[in-house]
Amino acid sequence: QLNLMESGGGSVQAGGSLRLSCAASGTPAMTAMMAWFRQAPGKEREGVAASYFRTTYYTDSVKGRFTISRDNDKKTVYLQMNSLKPEDTATYYCAASGALGAANWNSPGRYTYWGQGTQVTVSS
Repeated sequence: QLNLMESGGGSVQAGGSLRLSCAASGTPAMTAMMAWFRQAPGKEREGVAASYFRTTYYTDSVKGRFTISRDNDKKTVYLQMNSLKPEDTATYYCAASGALGAANWNSPGRYTYWGQGTQVTVSS
């Protein structure tokens, strides 16, 4: 069993920065793959970034602006978001999977555990 708790969301102006945190508690083996997804109203949940051991993955729209990192000692994964745009506005979710392999990192169905979400609002 694994519990995920996100924090760090908020409202910023375009060009600003936020850092999201996701603290995991429970079975460490379930955190081989840690990811951030987001979902805007009326849209499907979208994979934003993922961390699989020492490899990171990003969706094209955030490359160069977002950075995912993890502190295994603290069982926490972070998403540093810079140069935010209004289109980044969404609820951001942390997800975890103990499955090995990085295939389909951006597929929600790959993940077993989800946080409750944190809202990010970027105004123009």
